[in-house]
Amino acid sequence: MTQHKALHQPSLPEAGIVSMATIALLSFLIIGTGWAPHIGIVFVMLCLLVYGRLCGIRYGEMQQAMADALMSSVGALYLFFFIGVLVTALLMSGAIPSLIYYGTALMSADYFYVSVFLVTSVIGIALGSSLTTVATLGVAFMGIGEAFDANAMITAGAVVSGAFLGDKMSPLSDTTTIAASTVQVDLFEHIKNMMRTTVPALVICCGIYIYLSLSSQNTVGDIERIHAFRSALQQTGLIHRVSLLPFILLVALAVFRIPAVMAMIYTSLLAVGIAQFMGYTDFSQYGSYFFSGFVPNPDWAPDLVRMFSRGGLQNMFFTLTIVLLAVSMGGLLFTLGVIPRLLKSIADWLTSRLRATGAVAATSVGVNVLIGEQYLSILLSGETFKPIYDRLGLERKHLSRTLEDAGTVVNPLVPWSVCGVFIADQLNVAVIDYLPYAFFCYISIMITLVIPSKSRQN
Repeated sequence: MTQHKALHQPSLPEAGIVSMATIALLSFLIIGTGWAPHIGIVFVMLCLLVYGRLCGIRYGEMQQAMADALMSSVGALYLFFFIGVLVTALLMSGAIPSLIYYGTALMSADYFYVSVFLVTSVIGIALGSSLTTVATLGVAFMGIGEAFDANAMITAGAVVSGAFLGDKMSPLSDTTTIAASTVQVDLFEHIKNMMRTTVPALVICCGIYIYLSLSSQNTVGDIERIHAFRSALQQTGLIHRVSLLPFILLVALAVFRIPAVMAMIYTSLLAVGIAQFMGYTDFSQYGSYFFSGFVPNPDWAPDLVRMFSRGGLQNMFFTLTIVLLAVSMGGLLFTLGVIPRLLKSIADWLTSRLRATGAVAATSVGVNVLIGEQYLSILLSGETFKPIYDRLGLERKHLSRTLEDAGTVVNPLVPWSVCGVFIADQLNVAVIDYLPYAFFCYISIMITLVIPSKSRQN
């Protein structure tokens, strides 16, 4: 996307006004009025199209800019489709119900939140996809949290923290690969360098989640409630150790670096095979389930019916349309010259290491808030600041680290972002509600601003 030339050259005040108006409108329409994010983004896009026409840009040129932006995110669009299929298959085979059932027996209620954070982090690294981790393991942990009567907002925050720690550190992750390739550094050198900020953030988060676990004043650990919940799960007829095989296969495929989409396909096929072999569902229902989502037996406990009514292509359409609109809006902001002008003004101000790191972090966060797309945050900021880091004699691996610390992990904190919308839908917890408890996401930014970037002479 950075390859395309801006068709308008606004002044800095003009670009600032447009960007602030965009953020203000999105915030008011989505948070203030409670409208669906789609409406807010469409309204902003209409305003940007009018602005573009007033600047003398033809509609056809702006339409092409939106199309070009969509092409840069087409991989994520495919991923959403396969996540919908995978979640359905895992539910049909009993994989998610079984993980919840056995998880309630293995996890410590006294240290529930830190357990969720650590387990999700490990699985997230193995899977290489924060969204896949949230849609599978995250959903399971939310169910376990209900059994423990844990705070849903804290549980969701721990899931998000762990999932994005895993996404950030996994060599299988798209964002990790994009960050390394954008600034042209070795992938594993990039991951190794991120340990400088990730390990301290991990330790701090563990301390916070342990404190929250021990100081919880709710009924966590209510044995009778847990037994009743597990009994209800057992009565669904979906609980079996064999049903855990899809999760094992998914992790194994990730370890052997099988592409995420192919790993989802193979896992879905195994899950369907288990569902058919165990007689959990009728083959004639598969088409309906994969399109509309899994339909639990209405005789099950109400909590389980609500928890397992998910998956399917149709349930991904909400998120897919958000992605289409958000990325298209980013294309408009770029071709109208708003983003290039803001980035240029920041780049001209850089004269030291501290300013460079702060500017990269601020830009990455700003693009996430303005556009709501983490890929564009990494791509735009990386391309812009590469020559700046070279001029200052700073190693590029520190640039890629900052792109991840302030770009990758911030996206789930933006209510209208791709990740924010998806996670809120999957976990049934609003972004604003889990944001205060997703500690890893903003502790990473703080640490990356404190830890210095070494020069090439060092």
